[in-house]
Amino acid sequence: MEALNQFLPLLMIMVVAYFFMIRPQMKRQKQEKEFVNAMSKGDKIVTKSGMHGKIVELNDDGTCVVETMAGKIKFDRTAISMEMSQSANKVK
Repeated sequence: MEALNQFLPLLMIMVVAYFFMIRPQMKRQKQEKEFVNAMSKGDKIVTKSGMHGKIVELNDDGTCVVETMAGKIKFDRTAISMEMSQSANKVK
């Protein structure tokens, strides 16, 4: 019983860390993966570096071609920001 009382605070810290740090991160990763898989031709996107454009081609190797005002640029799909793309599409 005394050993349980010693490890109870440590156990509680681990439980709190799981629910407030690890679980939300796993949920976010799942949402980003779904976003990347749901991208389609013609979607307006914003990259993580802030470049705006429209998807003109999706490749099987995990890349996409984005048309910007400067021309067409090839990006890795993971370089596209889910939050910025969704907020840019809501505004317009």
